Amino acid sequence: MASQRGLHSIAFPSISTGAYRYPIGDAARIALPTVATYLRDHPEIDLVRFVLFSESDLEVYENTLRSL
Repeated sequence: MASQRGLHSIAFPSISTGAYRYPIGDAARIALPTVATYLRDHPEIDLVRFVLFSESDLEVYENTLRSL
């Protein structure tokens, strides 16, 4: 939808990984490769932010990103 609307940046909150306790590792393993794949084919998107709840969530995302 961001590409269709001509946007150049987007933010994704880490929905359900807080109060609903969806595993942050699972969320990172789904979100990061999905976004990376999309960005390869859509260079019009300049910036993607993942909005996380804690430093430990950030560590999980960083470690997951390094393993891609």
